[in-house]
Amino acid sequence: MTRLVIVGNGMAGARLVSEVRARDRHVKVTVIGAETWQPYNRVLLSNVVAGTMLPDQVRLLDPAWYADHSVTALLGVEVTAIDRETQAVLTADGRREPYDVLVLATGSEAVLPPVPGAAGAMAFRTLDDCRAILAAAGAARRAVVVGGGLLGVEAARGLAGRGLPVTLLHLAGHLMERQLDAEAGMVLGETLAELGVEVRTGVVVEEILGDGVRLAGGETVGADLVVLACGVRPVTGLAGDAGLEVARGIVVDDEMRTDDPSIFAIGECAQHDGTVYGLVAPAWEQAAVVADLVTGTDKTSRYRGSRLVTRLKARSVELAAMGETHLTEDDAEVVRFSHRARGTYRKLVIRDGRLVGAILLGETSAVGTLTQLFDRGSPVPADPSGLLFPGISGSAVAESPVRMPDAAKVCQCNNVTKGQIRACWESGARDVEAVAAATRATTGCGGCRDVVEGIVGWLCEQEGISV
Repeated sequence: MTRLVIVGNGMAGARLVSEVRARDRHVKVTVIGAETWQPYNRVLLSNVVAGTMLPDQVRLLDPAWYADHSVTALLGVEVTAIDRETQAVLTADGRREPYDVLVLATGSEAVLPPVPGAAGAMAFRTLDDCRAILAAAGAARRAVVVGGGLLGVEAARGLAGRGLPVTLLHLAGHLMERQLDAEAGMVLGETLAELGVEVRTGVVVEEILGDGVRLAGGETVGADLVVLACGVRPVTGLAGDAGLEVARGIVVDDEMRTDDPSIFAIGECAQHDGTVYGLVAPAWEQAAVVADLVTGTDKTSRYRGSRLVTRLKARSVELAAMGETHLTEDDAEVVRFSHRARGTYRKLVIRDGRLVGAILLGETSAVGTLTQLFDRGSPVPADPSGLLFPGISGSAVAESPVRMPDAAKVCQCNNVTKGQIRACWESGARDVEAVAAATRATTGCGGCRDVVEGIVGWLCEQEGISV
């Protein structure tokens, strides 16, 4: 019997456990997680901060799942070393867990800025971080969030949703500069301002104080709660100490295997073909490949990289970005629409008749169609402007479930198509929860929930079934 040990019980590790069990009941599976919590959906933590979801609602696996599926789960246990010679991992509580196959799913850790006082501020990364932030927010009068990337925007919106005045400080010239161009960043900032977040870009934080932060030039921004969202770095210490090849992340090949053939790495700690992915969908794709190989279900399974679609999960802020969003008219055909008063910005980047990038901010009903075109590299319509306004009569592509082909990918995170949802419905699933249980659609970033609801509702309507 193969002894599989997984170090890390976050979104990647937990997904691998379930993927393995879906393929094989006989592999001996042990998962070791440093956090005491059952695995949870980190993407939805901003909803916990905002108070729209409780911690139990972001849980990925029920506590009884492990026993029901013959999986040994060691929670709140830190792995301190890998003994590659005897093939065992060592833990802080004195355990020695032998393995035939080891998978590192150690994820990432929050980056603290190298400024005085940073150690005393709160990071926004884990469920424990959320609980600490919420406890402090209850007595706070004003908050500052440092970092205007994806996590910082989510944290700021979450705190503002609780009625707390928030100032969001960002070093770059506009928010989410990795995913957005300058105009989209400006529109996003204006949208946040209407929701109670003061955005200040191009500022340098020099010190975290007890009553706020001090900026370069001496200005102090007052706050009794300071949250740091300054990015993350892969957790590679275990791998490095064990002599595995480490660059920015743990270096793996197309099998997600390290330079030790018995050790794999997946998720945010892994570096494949020079890239470290920080989103859910790639981690889950990688988990499926490793599950295929470990169980022998598909020995030809390989990971070839992912095409990234970023979804912002913040209440009242709809945003999706994919591909090469920063290209200009000098490099590609750019179709753009902006309505700043309504918080709307849409941009398509087309090269050689294919969609290579897109930004949708405000109303994102076209994201399913655009994701499909981007993912498949399919030709765009002769008049691509119709893609920006799918509800307009005569548009080349519509988001209606009637017109959506069965091959259209609805859930990017879990690679679920409309056809799979239809088949699930025909097998008896009559609501979103039943579809999610059968296909996992909506359980990643949650951005596809409205589309899934539309498909289920349409199918029920066709058959005269009330929902």
